[in-house]
Order: sequence, then C-alpha cells, then structure tokens
Amino acid sequence: MIDEAVTDNDAWSVWPAPAKLNLMLRVVGRRADGYHELQTVFQFVDRCDRLGFRVREDGEVRRDGELPGVAAEADLTVRAARALQAASGCALGVDIRCEKVLPMGGGLGGGSSDAATTLVALNVLWGTGLDTEALARLALPLGADVPVFVRGQAAWGEGVGERLTPVELPEPWFLVLVPRCSVSTQAVFTHPRLTRDSKPIKLADFTGGDVVNDCLPVVRDEYPAVADALDWLSQWGEARLTGTGACVFAAFAGRDQALAAWEQRPAGIDGFVARGCNRSPLLDRLADIDARLSSRHGRA
Repeated sequence: MIDEAVTDNDAWSVWPAPAKLNLMLRVVGRRADGYHELQTVFQFVDRCDRLGFRVREDGEVRRDGELPGVAAEADLTVRAARALQAASGCALGVDIRCEKVLPMGGGLGGGSSDAATTLVALNVLWGTGLDTEALARLALPLGADVPVFVRGQAAWGEGVGERLTPVELPEPWFLVLVPRCSVSTQAVFTHPRLTRDSKPIKLADFTGGDVVNDCLPVVRDEYPAVADALDWLSQWGEARLTGTGACVFAAFAGRDQALAAWEQRPAGIDGFVARGCNRSPLLDRLADIDARLSSRHGRA
C-alpha cells in the first residue's frame, strides 16, 4: 500500500503506532477537576497500527479513508497534525492513512498511539524541529496516554499518567486476548464501585509482585466476555487487564509457549501473541529515518 519514502511528497511514508499494556493500574485519588490520580506501568508490545503520511503543499490536513465510528474532525491523528501545525507555524499539510490493527476500546492505547506517531512523524516530514519535550507537551491535551507513546520508553506513570519515569523491565512474550466487547473508560471511572483510594506504592512494590488493577473488579462484573477471557487465560499464568480493558493478557517466557496457549483458545475468541518492548518500535523507525536522512545529507 505505502512505500518507505521519507521526503518525497508524492509518496507515502509509513510509521508504526504500537500498542501498550498497563502492567498494573492503581487509582489513588480523585482531583478537583474530576480526573483520577493514578499509578501505572506502561510497556509497549510489537503489535502496531500502520500509519501512512503524504505531505501536501496546500496546508490541508486530510484523512485518507474511513475509520468506522470516528469522524475525521474527531480523529486523534487529524487533531495531532493540526496541533503541530499551530504550534510550529508550519504551512505544509498532510494526507493521513491508517491501517488499523489494534482494537478500539481495548485498553491497548491505539488511538493515543496513532496520535503520538502523527506528531513524531510529521515533526520529521514537515521539518518542524521540535524536541521530545515540546512534542510531549503537545501530546497531553490529546489524551493522557499520548505522551508515553511520544517518549517511547517503558515507564512508571503517575498523575493522570503523564508524569513518566523510564523503567527497564523484563521483555516477555504476551498472549493478549481481545474480548468481543468495547469497554467505556468513562463508564468505568464513574462507576460507583470503583476503588478510588488505593494506597500509593513504589516501583519496588510493583517489581516485587504488586500488579493490581483497580478497574478489574468493575470490568469483570459489567462485561461477562472479559470475565470469561480472564478465567480461561488464568490457567496459563497471571491473567491481567490492561487499562480499563477490554483486552486481557498473560506473560510467557517464550514465543513458543505463548503460541501453544493461543492455539488452545476457545472458539470465537480473538487475540494475538506479541513481544514486550521497553523501547517503542516508533523510536526504532525514527532512528532509521534519521540515519537515512543523515546519509543523504552526507552524500550531498
């Protein structure tokens, strides 16, 4: 569909938008603005949406193709592109095409990741020259998870998830199940039975085995498909919920073990096997682009 062009305005440049897992999630308070104070741990996996960008000279930002249930004006990729235009004064535009792989409403951060990839890619393709800190500031109004995708490092997150401390974690293989339902994050965080006063912990508590997700009891009760997926996956190890769900996951020491479990899944259940990544595939793509551009300039 799209080639690997970098600066040719007539070609598409392809960039990955990886999924994330919340390896734990604690709700430790509620703020005056209605948002919740969280503690969480983010890790990426090598399962990605694919975004294509084609630079336009007329300043228009256009989505190429449809995304079911999401109007173009509400699409986070379109909003991210326009935010970068406004912040940088860039007069260029872009066509944006998304090959959607990650499920919507699954807790894998697909929309946030798409927005982050748009910021990072267009910063290169438009030559706007913003550093990571500036891109992360642009990212936060688009969604609490967008900054971690911009920064591209596994992280301990606090606040609404925007206060990030990079961490080095084991990189296991994960079996991720995708129940056939979409969980409303807003419904979970406004649910009367949600725990909102968990005691804050330290990173050492997490690495010592404290991997509670405070959203899990609510989601299990309200979404039977998620409960069924958790129950089946738990025979293979500790089954956890990512974010508010609906996706659930378990870690395996190797790819073969994860695939063996996947092959025994019940009929009608969706999912995938992916490798955990402390460094986002987006950063690898950015490094590749930087190297190619440097090589071109070196030959000039």
